[in-house]
Amino acid sequence: MATASLTIGRQSLAAVRIFLVLTVLLGVLYPAAVWGVGRIAFHDQATGSLIRSNGKVIGSSLIGQQFTGRQWFHGRASATDYAGNSSAGSNLAADDKRQEATVIAREKALSPLGGTTPDALTMSASGLNPDISPAYARLQAPRVAKARGVSVAQVRRLIGDATTGRAAGFLGAPKVNVLQLNLSLQRLASGQ
Repeated sequence: MATASLTIGRQSLAAVRIFLVLTVLLGVLYPAAVWGVGRIAFHDQATGSLIRSNGKVIGSSLIGQQFTGRQWFHGRASATDYAGNSSAGSNLAADDKRQEATVIAREKALSPLGGTTPDALTMSASGLNPDISPAYARLQAPRVAKARGVSVAQVRRLIGDATTGRAAGFLGAPKVNVLQLNLSLQRLASGQ
């Protein structure tokens, strides 16, 4: 009997030691190392990919913002009105009558632009998508140029400068970050 209780005691002590070692290793040291590498090697991403203008944080390149007015490029429609604290889509199926009606209404509203693109008609899945397709940006270029009193060629140049290609050369699609494009418009207007 004494040997059995001695074995259980040793096993319990060994289990507690392993628990403490793994807690320190995986609960403190490993997360601290990952945090440190992230802060050093990927500083911009680790701090939220913040965008600054005149030293002031005005947004993140990872979260879309609502832009209204003819002088700005508009992002994708958002079920959450770009509320950063609630990421959600509409959860409507593609063949849902409400979804169809919304897409038809957007198509009618955008028809004066001379066409549409899928990202102009549909909401993003997260409601926070910061990017649009270059095609959707080009569709908006004449409206923005007219509202700002600049040439369409100047606006299209800004779109080209703001367009990023596919990740790793083959993943995803080219995209334009709406906040960064609108900042370029603002700099153009102020002569910077």
